[in-house]
Amino acid sequence: MSRRRTTDKHLPPCVYHKHGAFWLVKRGKWEKLAATLPEALAEYARRTQTHSSGSMPELIDRVLAHHSPKLATNTQSQYRIAGEKLKKFMADFTPEQVKSKHVAAIKLHLADTPNMANRVLSVLRIVFQYAVEWQLCESNPCVGIKRHDEAKRTRYITDAEYAAIYAVAPPRLQVIMDLLYLTGQRIGDVLSIRYADLTPEGIAFTQQKTNARLVVGWSPDLRATVERARTLHGNLRALTLLHNRRGKAPDYSTTKIQWSRACEKAGVSDAHIHDLRAKSLTDAKQQGFNPQTLAGHTSEAMTDRYIRLRETPQAEGPKLARILDNR
Repeated sequence: MSRRRTTDKHLPPCVYHKHGAFWLVKRGKWEKLAATLPEALAEYARRTQTHSSGSMPELIDRVLAHHSPKLATNTQSQYRIAGEKLKKFMADFTPEQVKSKHVAAIKLHLADTPNMANRVLSVLRIVFQYAVEWQLCESNPCVGIKRHDEAKRTRYITDAEYAAIYAVAPPRLQVIMDLLYLTGQRIGDVLSIRYADLTPEGIAFTQQKTNARLVVGWSPDLRATVERARTLHGNLRALTLLHNRRGKAPDYSTTKIQWSRACEKAGVSDAHIHDLRAKSLTDAKQQGFNPQTLAGHTSEAMTDRYIRLRETPQAEGPKLARILDNR
């Protein structure tokens, strides 16, 4: 009977970390697997794999193809990125070979990027939910593995910063900025506004992330911004309000690059284009409007948590005059 492991408990049986590499030790013979953990896990799986239920990369592709139609476009993209990382980590694993300690090892390996680590864990958990349902394995090894704590973003773009970025932004980005601020919607929903969404009451949105439906009513500022958007490319026909010279809606990556360049020129640091939604909701609340309705959130608590992180409480101290008067 082999001795109980006292160190490196996250590693598979007979695998040890020594001298900057991972080794498979059997009958006193040390065989080098790889220098990094993901490569070592893949090599270990290759040497010990069975062929009863296909490989993990095959399962990941199958699950994503089955599950992705239920997701928003942006979420599909994020899941694909996470799926590619998982396929590298588990290149030669079969579903039944993956244990909780392997999932914990992946979490530890991605600890420097907690957001990505949590996304990878979420995708892997979904993959094994389907694997269990399809009877490819007995249980979900992700159960019991906690997510990393993620720092909540509290950045608020001030009016002065907005104006500075706006001053150096190209015309289309200026329109996008104003639409993001005036509607309070996510970047993907704004970039995909269609002419058919321009109703007599306002701009109709069906949010890609939540499928929530709402109409942002017309204001003089919003009408003026839409008219500016119409004139960006003259009389070019297109389905969407925002489009390039070929009539296609602008993509997120190009818009993000333009935003980053404008921020750099304006000398504004740590500003994400997503922060404009936070600014919109925060300012709407301060101006007496309903930020929950604007956000499309299902609960007031969700909106309050979103805004509270960016609100700075203003307090007043006691008056000194009373004390001085009694001297």
